[in-house]
Amino acid sequence: MGMLFQGVLVVLWVCQALSQDLGIFDGNTGDTVNVQQMVANVKPGGIVVIGEKHGVAAAQRQQLQILQALRERGLKVSVGMEFLTYPDQAKLDSYRKNEMDEETFLKAVNWGSPSYEFYKGQILFPDLAKQEQTIALNAPRFLTGKIAKQGLASLLEEERKLFPPDFELGRDSYKQRFAEVMPHIPNPEKLDNYFAAQSLWDETMAWTATNFIKANPDHVLVIIVGEFHVEYGGGLPDRLKKRGAQQILTITQLDAEDYSEEELIEAIVPSHRFGSRSDFVWVF
Repeated sequence: MGMLFQGVLVVLWVCQALSQDLGIFDGNTGDTVNVQQMVANVKPGGIVVIGEKHGVAAAQRQQLQILQALRERGLKVSVGMEFLTYPDQAKLDSYRKNEMDEETFLKAVNWGSPSYEFYKGQILFPDLAKQEQTIALNAPRFLTGKIAKQGLASLLEEERKLFPPDFELGRDSYKQRFAEVMPHIPNPEKLDNYFAAQSLWDETMAWTATNFIKANPDHVLVIIVGEFHVEYGGGLPDRLKKRGAQQILTITQLDAEDYSEEELIEAIVPSHRFGSRSDFVWVF
């Protein structure tokens, strides 16, 4: 482990000196790779999950590089978006077919923040002429909002019909990490409510994603989602596996400015408690 720490540290120093992205690190070994090597084993029917820091231009640029690298390998590349909810799929399809202009689309799906400009390139990346698609993955916002405030018991029968089948709460290690990043939640009951909303978020995205890839096994689906949903496999990757996904590649994007040097190394090197953060970690 000591040699792994040293190797990562040397790469970070060199890249900082050259004012470059700090690099792509193998989440298990700490070895550095390039984008092409990172996606070299992705095959049709696979799901690539990118955990991002929201609304950051550097993260968007990296995501477009990943999408392009997959296309250059001759793969059909579809994109799944956390920021769009599955009941809005028809509106998204109309926008992608130029049947709805951008302003009308953003109003129709109640787009808030971050700015749409951070995700426009990703949403428009799939080539409709090649049957590639953009998929709205998430649960309706009103539903997760109600659960976070009032709990699962507050839901009406009609609201529960919007759930994916066989809904389950996230695993215990995921809840432990969730509690650690949510210290402002005042009591255990509130924490349970927020975690239930988080679990529905993950479960719904996994459900819509696996439904898509089962119906389109000649595609690769690239999911763009918040980093916490991806790290250490406890959120979305765990739910994807539960729903039968066979090929999953996880990538997390870290902003070096959010970490001290020691914290950044700890984020890249596998955790004693939770294992590897992701298959690859791209630091900018």
